[in-house]
Amino acid sequence: MTVKHPARKVLVAAAAAALLVAGCATSTNESDDNGDSGDSEGPITLRFQSLAFQEPTIQASKDIVDAWNAEHPDIQVEYVQGSWDSVHDQLVTQLQTGKAPDVIHDESADISGFARQGYLADLSPYLSDEVENAVPEGVWEAVTVDDKIVAAPTLLQSYMVFANTDLLEQAGVEIPTGETWSWDDFQAAAAQATTDDHYGVGWGLAEPTATVTSLGMNFGAEFFEGEGDDAEITVGDAELELPERVHEMTYDDQSLDPTSLTLSGSDLVPGFLNGKYAMTVQGSYVAQLMVQDAPDDFNWAVLPPLSADSAAQAANPQTLSVPAESPHVEEATEFINYFMAAENLAKVAQGDWLIPASSDASEELAAMTGGDNGWEAILNSGEHLTKAPFQSVTNYPQWEDQIAMPALQKYFADEISLDELQAELTDGWSQVSG
Repeated sequence: MTVKHPARKVLVAAAAAALLVAGCATSTNESDDNGDSGDSEGPITLRFQSLAFQEPTIQASKDIVDAWNAEHPDIQVEYVQGSWDSVHDQLVTQLQTGKAPDVIHDESADISGFARQGYLADLSPYLSDEVENAVPEGVWEAVTVDDKIVAAPTLLQSYMVFANTDLLEQAGVEIPTGETWSWDDFQAAAAQATTDDHYGVGWGLAEPTATVTSLGMNFGAEFFEGEGDDAEITVGDAELELPERVHEMTYDDQSLDPTSLTLSGSDLVPGFLNGKYAMTVQGSYVAQLMVQDAPDDFNWAVLPPLSADSAAQAANPQTLSVPAESPHVEEATEFINYFMAAENLAKVAQGDWLIPASSDASEELAAMTGGDNGWEAILNSGEHLTKAPFQSVTNYPQWEDQIAMPALQKYFADEISLDELQAELTDGWSQVSG
């Protein structure tokens, strides 16, 4: 599963230019493509291709590199700016030609395929005890392939409910304050908050698969059994529960704006801030847009994570990995350990408004922010993130884009029935897995 980052689009032009640099970067001491210095007595130079895209996160990442370089004169790290929009295709070329950076920034859903092809090193011999102990087991599972830890997980996002608290209070909806919020109560609140002037919910589901497969875990949805090329699809009641509830809110009680379903999540933020919706379901990173763009008199909150059978969501962390062919796997992992230090990772997470994979960094971030501006609920949601079955499925990315996305779009547009959705999701798997 590829978690979408709509906010990245604002930096596409700049990132594209930076990507040209990333594809041909060499170190300042004339290192070769693998980071080996031409001077055998000089320092080792490692290239770190970062995909940070928010200015605070870029600066935090550069600060970490600068601090490392000051403390490690024999192992220097060169910061190279990459782009989320092109990272997969770029890594295909870099890994196949042996020109990949020594430290690769990506996400678990993307790197699993590279790992299964043998392109990524096993980091487990070099990861520090502090890093291993600070990351929950369920998150480590998301970066483990064939019993090898092929990356260190850094940041995660969860799906959260953002609320216009004034509109909810005007509707007589009690603002939830518990550890989780039930789906039944969420739907009831959406119906209660719907008026002639605004909808209870706006939900950007232009590319719905990631949301459905992740939040569907609330209802026990798995979608796949088995791993790798041998995985088989399963679309039963649990997998259809979330789509059906979205459909009911849209067409039965009409608490969900149908036009919002055709938009991306970030595209809904202006409407939310203008009072078009009492609530919106968004990736946690959208909290930054709320802080940045909300009028001073706009009262908003991030509500507790949604829950049915559980509050589970898919852990698809951003990752740092090392090419198997790098001559400096140990040194590169030392830098990753440094990057994962609680204070460092907390600062990077704060810039992107994402959840640190490390519990130590989450505690640090909670102290830094005081839990304000939604941080308390966002950080609490991280406790429910775990590996999803589809993350071990080789052909899931093709099914996600070519089969599930158009099928879900048609269902949310009321063009096909729930049974037809089930058939398209199931039958389509044979088209991409054969």
